[in-house]
Amino acid sequence: MKLAILSRAPRIYSTQRFVAAAQQRGHEVKVLNTLRCAIDLSRSEPDMQYRGKPLDDFDAVIPRIGASITYFGTAVVRQMEQMDIYTPNTATGIVNARDKLRALQILSRHDIGIPATTFVRDRADVLPAIERVGGAPVIIKLLEGTQGIGVILAPDITVASAVIETLQSTRQNVLVQQFIAESRGRDVRAFVVGDRVIAAMRRVAAGDEFRSNVHRGGRVEAVKLDPVYEETAVQAAQIMGLRIAGVDLLESNDGPLVMEVNSSPGLEGIEAATELDIAGAIVDFIANQVDFPEVDVRQRLTVSTAYGVAELHIHPGAPMAGQAIKDSGLTERDIVILTLRRGTKVIPNPRKERKLEDDDRLLCFGNLEAMRDLIPRRKKRRPRIQPLPEDALPSSD
Repeated sequence: MKLAILSRAPRIYSTQRFVAAAQQRGHEVKVLNTLRCAIDLSRSEPDMQYRGKPLDDFDAVIPRIGASITYFGTAVVRQMEQMDIYTPNTATGIVNARDKLRALQILSRHDIGIPATTFVRDRADVLPAIERVGGAPVIIKLLEGTQGIGVILAPDITVASAVIETLQSTRQNVLVQQFIAESRGRDVRAFVVGDRVIAAMRRVAAGDEFRSNVHRGGRVEAVKLDPVYEETAVQAAQIMGLRIAGVDLLESNDGPLVMEVNSSPGLEGIEAATELDIAGAIVDFIANQVDFPEVDVRQRLTVSTAYGVAELHIHPGAPMAGQAIKDSGLTERDIVILTLRRGTKVIPNPRKERKLEDDDRLLCFGNLEAMRDLIPRRKKRRPRIQPLPEDALPSSD
């Protein structure tokens, strides 16, 4: 396998470990400075230049895109995807994870625990936002912050309101997030590769510091995760569109809460804590997947406007509930089931003998008009009715 590593820092621990792991396995590997790549759109096929010369014919790439070059870096990764160079983390996945608000918006549509979060800009909305996440103390986060920078614990509403207004006055985008008291000063980093957690560590803050980042003096220790934590981490990474991810979890009284999904997780802390060859496991995974480049379904389906992909929900009491797939009539309607999701379990290419159950979700490809009849009408959201204060209620006298 001919492997490229997109990195502006060839001497840092993670990059060197990837190079060493690839070479130990007999692969050819080269570190490419992301900013020296030039996207070439002048030809009939996608192409790229590196340092003024045509890019070598790589089989796969490991993108290590820093936050400061997200836009250009993801454009380079996207071009490599168009050139059928396998990447475990797509450009879309990197963009999804890099934007904290966007990531939480995506995760909130799925059955995954996240800390209560709000995002506001108007000064008048600040206090109600703090109350909606449970009141003070509250966490305030800069959307562009990394390694614990731009994360503030405000002990009371007055301080929180002042900090938010100050940051907004400098045109900073901030999130207001629930403070999970029982997880103060510690979190869990689950390292996801493919469809499993290959290692995990707990990070514990130093002294009175509430941020557990290693870069802020926190210590790390290997930890064996409960299955629910592993499932949550894998599902969060997959929803983001990442095959390699560091998923940060808070250990709350109600179970795991996803705090962040990192598309370029560092290796030094996790390898030191677990004494595992994480870099080697990633290289092995890529070598096994390199013949199966990512397919952008949206691009492939533009050739036919009559066919597409849709998700069908088997509502309780629906006619198909309790029927085998072969008896459901989907095949006769020119509809093929790609995956069946039942709770947290995903069944690819389900057998025709499998019976459908209430609340199954079917990802289908087929005739869009035929599927339209099977998609229930979207329910209108009922407006939330705020309770009136006691002094506004009519008197019983």
